[in-house]
Parts: sequence; structure tokens; C-alpha cells
Amino acid sequence: MFPLLWDVSVAGHIGAGEDIINSALREIEEEIGINIQKTDLQKIGCFKSIQKHTDYLIDCEFHHTFICKLKTDLNSLTKQDNEVEDLELKLISDFKIELSNIETKKLYVPHSKKYYNTVLAAIEKVF
Repeated sequence: MFPLLWDVSVAGHIGAGEDIINSALREIEEEIGINIQKTDLQKIGCFKSIQKHTDYLIDCEFHHTFICKLKTDLNSLTKQDNEVEDLELKLISDFKIELSNIETKKLYVPHSKKYYNTVLAAIEKVF
């Protein structure tokens, strides 16, 4: 829903009858071409997201959010061309600066401040 904006995650929708974890593993493989184990995922929260795109299009969903250590080089990832425009690793310090700047913040998907803070705190705590 936010083409050409950076996001901090691989993301997707859970299929009917699909387990949340299996959905996350599937999306990771589809979008960036790596296989990880269930034990590699650490759940950091479930966030309610409401995005009003127009008066007639309101996107309401829950974001089950996990973190996982990338154990491969960025160049080893294979992006899904029809969903992922580009991949980039960014220093947490640089990311925080960009989120605090009104102009560079526009380059990112408009998640809530709580969402970004939770993701950053979890990454800093674990890694």
C-alpha cells in the first residue's frame, strides 16, 4: 500500500488457515530469498494498524512483528521483483536520525512511532 517507501521489514498477509510463524517464514523466503528456522524468529509484539488511504479505503490489520538476525551478506539476498524494489542495510543511528527528520521520515512507511520504537528497542536489546 506504500509503493517506493522504505520499510523495516519483510511483510505479508497470513493465508486462510495458515499459522502466523509459517506465514512469516514463507514471506521471508518469497521476498528476500532466504530460508530461516522458526527458532530464528523472536516475536516482539502485535500492533494494530489502521491506515486511511481514502474515504472509501481503510486498511485495518494486526501486525505480528518478529525480529531475526540476518546471517548472510546483503548481496546473497534475492529480492522478489514484483514486491521489493530494493534492499539496504542501515545503521540504527542513521535510521533514528532519518525518522526524526521531517523530510527523510517521508521516505518510510508511516508506521506509528510506537511501532518503530519497539522494533528499534528490540534490535538494540538482542543484537
